[in-house]
Amino acid sequence: MTIRVLLADDQALLRGTFKLLIDSCADMEVVGEAADGREAVERARALQPDIVLMDIRMPGTDGLAATRAICEDPDLAGTRVLVLTMFETEEYVAQALRFGASGFLGKYVTTDALLAGIRTVAAGEALLSPGATQALITRFLTTPTASGAALAPMERLGDLTPREQEVTVLAAQGKSNEEIAEELVLSVLTVRTHVQRALTKLGARDRAQLVVIAYQNGLVRPE
Repeated sequence: MTIRVLLADDQALLRGTFKLLIDSCADMEVVGEAADGREAVERARALQPDIVLMDIRMPGTDGLAATRAICEDPDLAGTRVLVLTMFETEEYVAQALRFGASGFLGKYVTTDALLAGIRTVAAGEALLSPGATQALITRFLTTPTASGAALAPMERLGDLTPREQEVTVLAAQGKSNEEIAEELVLSVLTVRTHVQRALTKLGARDRAQLVVIAYQNGLVRPE
């Protein structure tokens, strides 16, 4: 299947560069472009892309507000947001995740890393650098704020089976499905099944929100 990508960035040159790069891949294509957050939301609703590659700092409606609008729209349940920005700060990462983004990359990433990131998010996985993840967890996810309220109530964690809780904890520690499978002596397919069941029970949009829920509800605590 072809991954359909919407580009949201206020710099036309960058959009053109990303379009050439993405369209050169057989498994993905750019279906539209937006120069600000408002246009990104409108184009997302019209085009129903699989991925929105979203810049944060744009004139008018910024990328964070656009991310929230897209992720809260039930008609865009199949659209995931991958934030790509020069400003890879912990606060931006935290807000992007709380608003529903599935991944966060700095614009300094390599071509291969960007394309791999798009494929990762399209497959339903979270995408954060280890350093950003640790800083995010330590500084923001365990601090209750108006914008950082838990995405699922504590009692819903009780709906998870012991194995699902175990897999959720390991996922929140930044482990991949392959690493979890190796640690628990399970098949990767079984791990994916447990992750998917945990997502459904907790009402999480994707793996990134699963991590947020685990930390904000105390299932996992930073070292």
